[in-house]
Amino acid sequence: MVVPYYNPGPRFTANMEDLAAALRQAGVTFEVIAVSDGSTDGSVTALEMLESDGTPWLRRFDLATNHGKGEALRVGLSQGHGRYLGFIDGDGDIPAIQVKNLVELVRTYAPDVVLGSKRHPLSDVYYPPTRRICSWGYQQLVRLLFHLNVRDTQTGLKLVNREVLARVLPRTLEKHFAFDLEMLVVARRLGYKRFFEAPVQIQERFSSTIRLKSVWPMLIDTFAIFYRLRILRYYDQVHIQSQREPSQNSLSRLSEVSL
Repeated sequence: MVVPYYNPGPRFTANMEDLAAALRQAGVTFEVIAVSDGSTDGSVTALEMLESDGTPWLRRFDLATNHGKGEALRVGLSQGHGRYLGFIDGDGDIPAIQVKNLVELVRTYAPDVVLGSKRHPLSDVYYPPTRRICSWGYQQLVRLLFHLNVRDTQTGLKLVNREVLARVLPRTLEKHFAFDLEMLVVARRLGYKRFFEAPVQIQERFSSTIRLKSVWPMLIDTFAIFYRLRILRYYDQVHIQSQREPSQNSLSRLSEVSL
């Protein structure tokens, strides 16, 4: 599980321990890869202290400057070893125990992608009316542009089959919050269809870094994905000529490690 974080607040280390406990309860072997996206609130130091206390399940990567959630996820996912690789937001808005629902779906159906969904009929979610309206409108836009059979692309909890990720990740470009959407769009374009949505229960207030001022950049990124998909046909290219840093191109490791 990759945990991208940027100034996540005082409960961050507790959130990490909760995630490890939830994965143990799920009965899986696991590692947690925490990626600081240039955090400046002391959370990196707090995580170093947690690591020094003896946490063999934890690995850390620290980006020197803030690039965006998508960039942090790309770095973390490229370093994973599991049969399934996933991610969860580091701010604790999605309780770590929710990951058990996704693990059960993996065990039962072996899907390509499992994603937490606030719009699942069994989800129990409270969030402010303005955010609810923005979320609903964005979901309708995504359905119109991409015809994805997914009701909610943006909830920050997902598990992805290693084979899928090995093909998808080198093609992704998004550095910010549209990374989730781009990952699903590319996977679908490459022929993967087994997307399973899982219910989530979220009752505490949202502390996510998404704000109304982020709506416009999010829309720009969304239309950029559409442009690459429908106009440039970028995601169809067999050989992706990437100009990213080497650490972001290390996904070949995913194909080399035995499943």
